[in-house]
Amino acid sequence: MMQTRSSSDGKRSGEASGIAPKQFKSFDRSSIATIARVAIFAAFTLAAASGCATKGHGPYTGTPESTRNPDKAERLNQEAADVIDTNPAKAEKLLREALTFDLYHGPAHNNLGIVLLQKGQLYDAAGEFEWARKLLPGHPDPRMNLAYTLELAGRTDEAITTFRTALEVYPDHLPTIQAITRLQIRAGKKDADTPRWLKDIAMRGESEHWRNWARLELAKGEK
Repeated sequence: MMQTRSSSDGKRSGEASGIAPKQFKSFDRSSIATIARVAIFAAFTLAAASGCATKGHGPYTGTPESTRNPDKAERLNQEAADVIDTNPAKAEKLLREALTFDLYHGPAHNNLGIVLLQKGQLYDAAGEFEWARKLLPGHPDPRMNLAYTLELAGRTDEAITTFRTALEVYPDHLPTIQAITRLQIRAGKKDADTPRWLKDIAMRGESEHWRNWARLELAKGEK
């Protein structure tokens, strides 16, 4: 939904897991300034969101098999993906409707999480990303988005760990590599992987800004 459009549309990660590219969106760090003001509240409540998702509770009830319609849910999710940047309110409505047709549609949970995260609703966003992570265990985007949510809640160590889980399922996922490396440096938690990731970003970063940033950080390490 919200990242600069190279691999953020899910093209690379989507292809890797057999998911259509436009199904998936990833959180854009440029929205963090707006969202950060709710981080203190989220730090106290985010664990509850993860717990709800783990136990199967939350705002959803199961869709009876007799009324479940995965194809309809997918069409609604695709419609939402088309407008999620320009009309997030409409996208949210479409995604919630999609989940009434198929509660177990992972991309719809992920994309709804993006909408909620953009609105600053970290608690609810975390729950959606947990659903998506469990429904799509081979896809990095829900894990990366959950890590962003943890980062915004001030839970840096957990965020770094969760970013790593995204790389476990897709080791070359550039948005995650950029995100975890930036967080490590900002939080003073560099490790043996950091120089390697910086070199990767310097070569194939998603933008000139990312590539220049990585080169600057590498130069600092050489001094």
